Amino acid sequence: MPIEALTYVALGARPKISPEAARSVAKRLRLPRSLSDNGKAVVIVDFAEVRHTPCPRGGRRAGDIVPFVENIEASQTEIVQLEARAAGCRADFEGERERAERLMAKVLQATAEIMPPERPPHRLRTRWRLYGPVTESARSTATDRPHVD
Repeated sequence: MPIEALTYVALGARPKISPEAARSVAKRLRLPRSLSDNGKAVVIVDFAEVRHTPCPRGGRRAGDIVPFVENIEASQTEIVQLEARAAGCRADFEGERERAERLMAKVLQATAEIMPPERPPHRLRTRWRLYGPVTESARSTATDRPHVD
């Protein structure tokens, strides 16, 4: 067959495929393309070299969808079961966290009862000896007092 210059519409009409499919075939086979005078793409093709057989259109049948629907339903029931299990685990976690907080409060209280009161640092002891403990009213006038190390 001779070499022809065809638009995608004309190229698709030969093997009875859509213009989009013809464009895809032209790209896949790397056929030379150029623009015509009216601005449409023209493909240079030799039909003796092009061996394209369109695939039959596979329509969906109701029987093809049934396994997918069953799989979705099984997944949804599994999700419900996992959410119930997660809620139980969350309740256990909350209970354990509350128990740990109560135990920590008891440990801190027992530690506070056992430990002797801490002595203030040396600087603070010196300040207390000279000026007495710092109170709220004394804090406002603390800048008036001399600094003691």
